[in-house]
Amino acid sequence: MALALALIPLAVYADEKLPVLQAGNVTYSNITVTTVSATDVYFTFAGGMGNVKLKDLSPDVQKRFNFDPKKAKAVEQKQAENKLQYHDQLLHQPPPPDMTREPAAPAAVQEPVWQRNLSLLLKKAGDENKLVLFYFTGSDWSPWCVKFEQEVLGSAKFAAYSGQRLEFVKVDFSLHTPQPDDLKLANAGLVDHFKIKDYPTCVLLDPSGKELGRQVGYLPGGPDAFIGELEGFSPK
Repeated sequence: MALALALIPLAVYADEKLPVLQAGNVTYSNITVTTVSATDVYFTFAGGMGNVKLKDLSPDVQKRFNFDPKKAKAVEQKQAENKLQYHDQLLHQPPPPDMTREPAAPAAVQEPVWQRNLSLLLKKAGDENKLVLFYFTGSDWSPWCVKFEQEVLGSAKFAAYSGQRLEFVKVDFSLHTPQPDDLKLANAGLVDHFKIKDYPTCVLLDPSGKELGRQVGYLPGGPDAFIGELEGFSPK
């Protein structure tokens, strides 16, 4: 229910179009709004996807999106408090057990890292001749997501393929793992933009932001099957 409530205000401005959007010294063109929160507007534009702070927009655009400075300040303060609380939890975690007498374990595959500046992410993918893979998951409640991550995403074979071919974005709707409010809003905006209904779902984009294909639900067959599907989506 909490997730459903969080999504209610996000659809108010969905699909609203603007010819340009000026944020400070940066100008975006061909805007399609996907989400508006108390602090940010999220959108697609000619260069991909991005977001800007409402407080950085002109007064007329702020009025268009019903910007409330007091409400935005309260939300930002709450976000800062959540971040401090999360960091405090990390600092007070018990130390890991002494493994010096245990046999050395294989090196863990590095988890995908969320990158919030999507326009820069798409540019980076283009500069490095890579594609962008969005992975929508409920990592701590969906057994199929857990199974897919263990069998495919956590494999050395997929890590090697991803490192060469992909910019990987994990969009996690966890129930038990703390997340900052701005990350939750960003994730919700992506779910709305890509019309995600099931978990796991993988969406492959080219550097322009064009969708090349998607895999909905668990795909059996391990990393070979998933890599083969991504290659089938990829432009030749």
